[in-house]
Amino acid sequence: MKARALSVGGAWTFEPEVFPDDRGLFVSPFQHEVFAEAVGAPLFAVAQASASVSRRGVARGVHYARTAPGCAKYVTCSRGRVLDVVVDLRVGSPTFGEWDSVELSGDGFHAVYLPPGLGHAFIALEDHSTVHYLLSRAYDPADELAVSIVDPDLALPVPAGAVLSERDRAAPGLALARDTGLLPVHAV
Repeated sequence: MKARALSVGGAWTFEPEVFPDDRGLFVSPFQHEVFAEAVGAPLFAVAQASASVSRRGVARGVHYARTAPGCAKYVTCSRGRVLDVVVDLRVGSPTFGEWDSVELSGDGFHAVYLPPGLGHAFIALEDHSTVHYLLSRAYDPADELAVSIVDPDLALPVPAGAVLSERDRAAPGLALARDTGLLPVHAV
């Protein structure tokens, strides 16, 4: 498995080797030793595993959990293809407001790790795109927030006409979220 740091501080992508044969394939999308060496710590204690299935053109995010404690995520895609986007929402971070993206698919089984304080979004590039999340804490709607995935200040690669939830359509832009104290603060 290869590990590569993303341009957003603390975020990583992991690229496992896929072993295909005439029966199908075998892959290990998480490998403890590679993760711990890259990130500098073992994977968080998993509090919840979740999945979403999206049709082509659906955009979800930019979602994050209040800090502290926030929520770390390990994200994979087992079917279809998504453009997975990581956004630095940590006020005071050297990469605040910056984003990076990785294509995740059911063919490559790449994964993305996001520490607490980073925002997560994705755009489904195919029907039935299935995204899996390992989460460091259980979902709590009272602590779940969003920044607009179509905020022009972020300029994320969201196609015109993307399908958004009501929650994501109503999410504030990055500047408003910052100015109203909704964003996490970067821990030095």
